[in-house]
Amino acid sequence: MSDRSCTILLYSDDPQVRDRMRLAVGTRPAPGLQVEFVEASDYAECVRLVDDYEIDLLLLDGEASPGGGLGIARQIKDDREDAPPTCVVIARAADRWLAAYAQVDATLVHPLDPVTTGTTVAELLRTHAPA
Repeated sequence: MSDRSCTILLYSDDPQVRDRMRLAVGTRPAPGLQVEFVEASDYAECVRLVDDYEIDLLLLDGEASPGGGLGIARQIKDDREDAPPTCVVIARAADRWLAAYAQVDATLVHPLDPVTTGTTVAELLRTHAPA
């Protein structure tokens, strides 16, 4: 049985945050899953990548500026019937209500815990696997 290859879009205006997200996920978040990353640093680039590539998961920084991950998640969910699953990294657990409004599939809290991040990402990729 071969590994399933998935593409994760990392979005943040801060390259250090994108690095932290990439390191927390790793290239093999679970047995049978291998991931590669594409990165976006602004809203337009994020939307273009979703339009141009087969993205399996969006991992968005909820604290990015000027376009936050919650707003991008909501916009992509509103604009696309085939929107990939989304996970937004937030600074405060209390912001989960905003994530629910943005229709995100999961949230993580800064600073990222690699075990929780890998488990969450693997679950989203498996749950939303193409038929």
